[in-house]
Amino acid sequence: MSNTYTDLVKQTFYFPQEGFEIHDNNLFFNGLDLRALIDKYGTPLKLTYLPKIGMQIKKAKDMFKTAFKKHKYEGRYFYCYCTKSSHFSFVVEEALNNEVHLETSYAYDIEIINKLYSKRKLNKDIYIICNGFKQKPYTQRISKLLNTGFRNTIPILDNKEELEFYKRSVKVPFKLGIRVAAEEEPNFPFYTSRLGFRAKDILEFYVDQIEGYEEKFQLKMLHIFLNKGVKDDIYYWSELNKVINLYCQLKKICPELDSINIGGGFPIKHSLGFDYDYQFMINEIVGNIKKACKKAKVQMPNIYTEFGSFTVGESMAHIYSVMAQKMQNDREIWYMIDSSFITTLPDTWGIGERFLLLPVNKWNNEYQRVVLGGITCDSHDYYDSEEHINEVFLPKLNGENPKEPLYLGFFHTGAYQDQISGWGGIKHCMIPSPKHIIVGYDKNGKLQDWVYAKEQSAQSMLKLLGYL
Repeated sequence: MSNTYTDLVKQTFYFPQEGFEIHDNNLFFNGLDLRALIDKYGTPLKLTYLPKIGMQIKKAKDMFKTAFKKHKYEGRYFYCYCTKSSHFSFVVEEALNNEVHLETSYAYDIEIINKLYSKRKLNKDIYIICNGFKQKPYTQRISKLLNTGFRNTIPILDNKEELEFYKRSVKVPFKLGIRVAAEEEPNFPFYTSRLGFRAKDILEFYVDQIEGYEEKFQLKMLHIFLNKGVKDDIYYWSELNKVINLYCQLKKICPELDSINIGGGFPIKHSLGFDYDYQFMINEIVGNIKKACKKAKVQMPNIYTEFGSFTVGESMAHIYSVMAQKMQNDREIWYMIDSSFITTLPDTWGIGERFLLLPVNKWNNEYQRVVLGGITCDSHDYYDSEEHINEVFLPKLNGENPKEPLYLGFFHTGAYQDQISGWGGIKHCMIPSPKHIIVGYDKNGKLQDWVYAKEQSAQSMLKLLGYL
């Protein structure tokens, strides 16, 4: 009876599948020969495959286009990239190459906007959706954007006091949005999101603070974001319909209101068993909005989304070597990797996130249950379960080419990991950030790979710590 890792995967999932296939006993990621990249650059390494960003953007645009056609929807669709998912220039510029708009969350995002404008990567017609609870440096920068001609910059009011600053500082007519505080699932620590207005306060706020000032500013957008993401369950539809109904109420007294921003929250593949019907969900969202507007006899709004993880998450992989196997008792077999989960994939430690884990090589070896350990001295630096099962199975180290290391890939890691762990700073136990390799198209349309950043050096850390 065959008992190889290949057999395990093919018995459990449909395989090969989009983005993953095997050639000569080695894993290919979006057509990339990972083993060749490992031989060229070594491990640990981070890999960003830029074309995947454009593929995801096109996928979403096409699905909304299909839904609009199906429902004969009368509004427009706007795809915004949520910059906080990954602020790197190569990510944001790749997204902009695919005709997206941007969503910001802090003052320094506006500095990125200015730099992109100076490099002619965007123009002043782009929609910039400014979210978050805003301190003075943020509102000042938003006001400057508006005053210098970025006419489609839309500050999303998070509280009643925020509008007062724009009244004083913005010298041109401008657009506004209001974020609606969403109720969370019962298993969330808090009942209601800390962000946004209570829904029952918005109508009164509009009448008292916005109505009658149309020559100065106009309410154009209602915004909602659910921490739980876009899911086909009663909580999502309840919150979405709450905002749709509020839009219909406001539209009757606020003719300038013309948009609903449903935020982000599309899931990405964290298991080969991932099954999510994006087109069904988009069809239902568009259909629900149209149905409510028809019933209320109001114009259908434009629909904005702010996809962060969906845009960039599936473009990246983290690749490690198994340095050693340790048998700690009769049941635990540890594979020790040449890096740290805490420092390179902090979501695995902080919120128990599971990423798509696959070996790069040794697919013809027998498999066994293992626990993966990082090299920090922290007892929490481990990985012991996958999304589809509360265990990890990987090839045995012996078998074909026993002297060859086992290489492991954690895939679809492109969102938030560098932002949370801190890029280029001090790491737990001074474990260095791995080298970062980028794969993208050159000017002739040919794929090329290059080193974006070398492995973090001891000297860089010592300088930050005051030793140099």
